[in-house]
Amino acid sequence: MNAAPADQIRLLDVQALDVRLQQLAHKRKSLPEHAEIESLTKDHTQLRDLLVAAQTEESDCAREQTKAEQDVDQVRQRAARDQQRLDSGAVTSPKDLENLQHEIASLAKRQGDLEDVVLEVMERRESAQERVAELTERVGAVQGKVDDATARRDASFEEIDGEVASVTKEREVMAGSVPADLLKLYDKLRAQQGGIGAAKLYQRTCQGCRQELAITELSEVRAAAPDTVVRCENCRRILVRTAESGL
Repeated sequence: MNAAPADQIRLLDVQALDVRLQQLAHKRKSLPEHAEIESLTKDHTQLRDLLVAAQTEESDCAREQTKAEQDVDQVRQRAARDQQRLDSGAVTSPKDLENLQHEIASLAKRQGDLEDVVLEVMERRESAQERVAELTERVGAVQGKVDDATARRDASFEEIDGEVASVTKEREVMAGSVPADLLKLYDKLRAQQGGIGAAKLYQRTCQGCRQELAITELSEVRAAAPDTVVRCENCRRILVRTAESGL
């Protein structure tokens, strides 16, 4: 393949722009905020799970407390009815009076036991409420950190994407000045060679693979016409000759 020396040198400019685009893509992917957001999101999820568990426990305690208070109220009402019967004098049979008094005593003991249950449930509910309040605050704090890191990441995205758009436009203009067949070969090699399709020959060394040319290869390059597109024998990239090639 043949191409004017100026076109081959412009290919190095295209390569430089492609390298910059690769660097920007890597920078975008490697922003420290990515790891920070991932770690914070993991913490946030764990805290949310703990919060849901605490809220569930508090809700269960609330239902348990309501049930226990209803049981106390039922026993209290029954005891009040029995006491009213006792006080009214309607029960005159000694045996019935004894049974009624025994029932009132039993209800009093039952009421006391149930009130102890209510107190125990209330303590557990209060503890769960404190846990909910603590976790709610922690979830909010971590969410704030996630939001901050996300804002910083998005600001970096905007800056990087702006530069990508500028470099891409410049690359389009520069590539448009390179012969189509040369650019096609370059793009093919760039895809095969990790993003580097053309390299400068500097002081007899290929800047693509950093290998110094062998004597026979150097002689071939030296003998090639200026418009001949030469390739590195080692990495097969397009080898662009300049005044610094050491030929």
